[in-house]
Parts: sequence; structure tokens; C-alpha cells
Amino acid sequence: MLVGKLVFNQSDRTEFVFRVFTTVTEFQVLLFFLFLLLYFMILCGNTAIIWVVCTRSTLRTPMYFFLSNLSFLEICYTTVVVPLMLSNILGAQKTISLAGCGAQMFFFVTLGSTDCFLLAIMAYDRYVAICHPLHYTLIMTRKLCAQMLVGALGLALFLSLQLTALIFTLPFCGHRQEINHFLCDVPPVLRLACADIHVHQAVLYVVGILVLTIPFLLICVSYVFITCAILRIRSAEGRRRAFSTCCSSHLTVVLLQYGCCSLVYLRPRSSTSEDEDRQIALVYTFVTPLLNPLIYTLRNKDVKDALRNAIIHKAASDAN
Repeated sequence: MLVGKLVFNQSDRTEFVFRVFTTVTEFQVLLFFLFLLLYFMILCGNTAIIWVVCTRSTLRTPMYFFLSNLSFLEICYTTVVVPLMLSNILGAQKTISLAGCGAQMFFFVTLGSTDCFLLAIMAYDRYVAICHPLHYTLIMTRKLCAQMLVGALGLALFLSLQLTALIFTLPFCGHRQEINHFLCDVPPVLRLACADIHVHQAVLYVVGILVLTIPFLLICVSYVFITCAILRIRSAEGRRRAFSTCCSSHLTVVLLQYGCCSLVYLRPRSSTSEDEDRQIALVYTFVTPLLNPLIYTLRNKDVKDALRNAIIHKAASDAN
């Protein structure tokens, strides 16, 4: 068992730099403003969800409790990556220390893992709501919701700490190493180690199975039961509305999140490309956090109504 702290066996002079997307100045400026715009939209969209859930009493249910926490995770998740990424797009390559790289990896893996666990919890919440509606309030109590959220974060912290500590006990030869990525993610950093990494790669697969495969299978099982329950609804309109509000939006996020992450972390190393990994990482760094507020607001009548009423109330208050 690894000790519960990061151990670096290299000198403090070891540094990393991120490979640039392009050396053409015009494209650098374009990418900078594009990623900045996406980041701003992620912050605004997810903050709006947190605000409306916290201020509207009609949304104080387990479903929206988890949704607001998912939005908070997305804000933290992208903030760990994007500001440093933006600073490296323009101008000369900027270095990141060994400790800084380890810290970014730790928080990135922790928040990403918690995100995956939370999506599985949200699927369980929908399963109870659809399959056991009469017992929903008895099962999904505030205490249970808080316990599941803390459990997801605790497990993510434990796995991330062990994985990051294991990786940064490896030797990295040379004073300055170039990471073919825009963040200190696990696979590209592992490739830079000048030692045998078979054990570390095996640990990465185990963590990937715990974080990606098992939650995804639980989500699939939940939705099998949910689909069976929805198909038993006699009204075609009722079936359509139930599936639209409870399934389609969540499944869209699930497929994007787990699909892209599985391509990066669970593919055999012999079939992976560093450039492909970097491109796929853009999806779960920008696209998924941006889609969350869009999907859950545009396809959810309760959130749309609450957000509209909150804006109208705020405008009326300002006018007075």
C-alpha cells in the first residue's frame, strides 16, 4: 500500500513543458479566444444551474441536489486545466514544476473520478424515482444523498492519491521534459518515465475499471429497469415524456463522458496515439462540461421554468 502522500524522488529542478497546439501566431490567437469563450460559457452555464437550484425551493429534491453538485464539479474540473492551458497557448512554452504537475494530475483525476461516480448515483436516483415512486422520499433521504456524495468524493480522493503517488515515484530523466498534451494527464506523463512502467500501467487499468467500467455497468443496469418501467406506461405521451425528462439527457452526458475517457484510459497502449489522446481529452475537458448545463436546462421543463422565473423576479427587483 502506498503511503497517503506524494513522494517525489527527483530533484526540484525537474520541469515539464506542454507541447504547443500550433506555432502559427494567428492560429494561436484564434485557439486562445475559442477556448476562453468555451471556458466562460462553462462557468456561466454551470453557475446558473447552481444558482437556480439553490434559490428555488421547488428544485430542492435529490435529482437537482446531484445536478447542482455535478455543475460545481464541472466548474472545478475545468478550472484545474483551462487557465494553465490558456497561458501556454500564447507566447513561449511555460514550464510547470514536478510538484505542480503532480498537483494538477491529482486534482484532475480526483474531480474526474468523482464526476463519473456522481453520474452513476444520478442514474440510481432516476431508477428509484421511476421504479419505486411511492417509496422515493423514504429511500432518497437527505442523509443518504449526502452520504453517497461524500462516499464518491472519498473514493475518488483515495484512488487519485494512490495513483498519483505511484506515478511520481518514477524517475524522469533530464531537466526538462515535454508532455504531448495540454495538461498533466496520467498516460502522457507515464510515457516520459525512464523506467519500467508495466506495473504502473496495470494499476492505471485497475483504477480505470473502478472509475469507468463499474459505474457505467451500474448505469446500464439502472436504465434497463427504468426502460422496462417506462414501457409499462400505457400512454404513449407519458412514455415519451418520462424518457425525455429522465433518460435521454442523462444518457447523452454518460455516453460522452465514459466513451471518451475509456478511449484514453482503457485502450491498449499499442493502439493509442498521443495526438489522438489530446484531441479526445478536449471533448471531456470542454464539450461535456458545456453540454451539462445546455442539456439539463433545454430539455428539462422544471429547470427552464425556474430559471425563467428567477430572471423575471431579478429583473422586477432591479426595476423597483
